[in-house]
Amino acid sequence: MDYASLFGFTAASLTSVAFFPQVVKAWRSKSTRDVSLITFTITCTGLFLWVVYGIYINSMPVISANIVTLILAIMIVILKLKYK
Repeated sequence: MDYASLFGFTAASLTSVAFFPQVVKAWRSKSTRDVSLITFTITCTGLFLWVVYGIYINSMPVISANIVTLILAIMIVILKLKYK
């Protein structure tokens, strides 16, 4: 694995993991009062476009990071809608 891929996968891991505590907190507390639906909707749209871009340029770090992060962001949106 070259250094560019190593940096890419490291960045992908960190940005993906960053959403996990928010999902866990919302799930446990059953509260998403402080979560902005608009922000996460925009984030999901951007992440989806990153996945498409990653597929277009055939970059596994871009694809994998954004798929994982998109799933976590969608979970937050779902919890936001569920726990209005």
